[in-house]
Amino acid sequence: MGKTYAGARLRRLREERRLSQAELARRLEISPSYLNQMEHDSRPLTVPVLLRLTEAFGVDPGFFAERDGARTVADLREALADDITAARVSASELAELVQRLPTVAGVLLDLGRRNVALTERLSDAADGRAGGTVGGPRAPHEEIREFFYRRQNYLHATDLAAEELAGAIGIRPGGVLPALADRLAERHGVRLAPDADRLHRYDPARRTLHLSPRLLPGQQAFRMATQLALLEHGAGLSALASEDFEEGSAAWSLARIGIANYFAAALVLPYGAFHTAAEEERYDIEKLTVHFGLGYETVCHRLSTLQRPRLRGVPFSFVRVDRAGNMSKRQSATGFHFSRAGGTCPLWNVYEAFAAPGRIHVQIAAMPDGARHLWTARAVTRHRGGWGEPGKTFAIGLGCEIRHASRLVYSDGLDLANASAATPIGMGCRLCERLECPQRAAPPLGRTLAVDENSSTFVPYPVVAEDD
Repeated sequence: MGKTYAGARLRRLREERRLSQAELARRLEISPSYLNQMEHDSRPLTVPVLLRLTEAFGVDPGFFAERDGARTVADLREALADDITAARVSASELAELVQRLPTVAGVLLDLGRRNVALTERLSDAADGRAGGTVGGPRAPHEEIREFFYRRQNYLHATDLAAEELAGAIGIRPGGVLPALADRLAERHGVRLAPDADRLHRYDPARRTLHLSPRLLPGQQAFRMATQLALLEHGAGLSALASEDFEEGSAAWSLARIGIANYFAAALVLPYGAFHTAAEEERYDIEKLTVHFGLGYETVCHRLSTLQRPRLRGVPFSFVRVDRAGNMSKRQSATGFHFSRAGGTCPLWNVYEAFAAPGRIHVQIAAMPDGARHLWTARAVTRHRGGWGEPGKTFAIGLGCEIRHASRLVYSDGLDLANASAATPIGMGCRLCERLECPQRAAPPLGRTLAVDENSSTFVPYPVVAEDD
């Protein structure tokens, strides 16, 4: 394996656990001076040290890999697009910054995003669309996605609390609904009632949880479990949301709902039982939906959260996309980058899923930096139930790094070792570095277009060679 320099991440992890260099060195069975050299990138992390770090901190060795910063680099390129175009900073310099000083890179990313948001709002104000106001934070929903990304899509205390409650009330496949209904009634005096106009509505004064009769059993269970989370663990939800957001703000309220939804999934799919079944079935999503009686999307999302220390599942990235390419959900336990601007890659198999609903599509995809991922994608449709009423169709994507692919049933028959067999995809046309892609829908960032009225090429946006 190549040399791994990850001093900043090692130092930050040690500081988060409130360990001195001497204490950590003792745990790793190395000298404090050796640890100090590794934290300052004077010496690389060796395989024995990586293994001891995995054991001591409960982190995957990939936590220290260079490609962990790929998403941050891509985010920086997106936020600092104008600076790259003006040659004030290069992509290689951003990559080095992320590798050497990830905390500083995070601060720079935040400043870059604020600058983009401010510029957009200034433009709106000038056009009379924003009432003359400028500034303001990112959209709350985007803040929530970052909240879960910073935690690698896993909330340890919340997951443990949900699993403990599942054991206390007897959650098991085939008996989820009655167990949840009994808990709501006996502990909280909450009764269930139908509501034809909304998916769900809780009336705290009458202690009544109204559920749409159009919800499938699994969807009903999820709504009931979410209500239990709010009733029994409201203080814990609030405390976790307050770690990142001001209490009472829109982002804080959304975070609280997001954490309650996480609790609900962990309650109806308790970690230990679900992790065991996932490993035994080699992450066969359809078998897991049948076994637990829950929907495809719910099972996929729960699979993306299996990151408990010492009992980790495959680290997945999860995405929900509509036909127009809009991402309504994106969560990741890895460094996979989801672009916020300019759409996603049309060569990604999540879009192929719309052509054959109900079928799982499998793809080995390669990113421009050479990282390969195994992706599964399937289209799912939801209907309100009435004739003529439009339904909602999404593609659900679930992907993992190629090094984990052999653990999935979907890898059977694929040549995982053959890098040339992978489909080359990117982070979206605006950011993609694949200059020869015939599917490109926007000019590549930071490159000068080669305009020639006397010729045309198969590439939609040819660029001037850098050595010209």
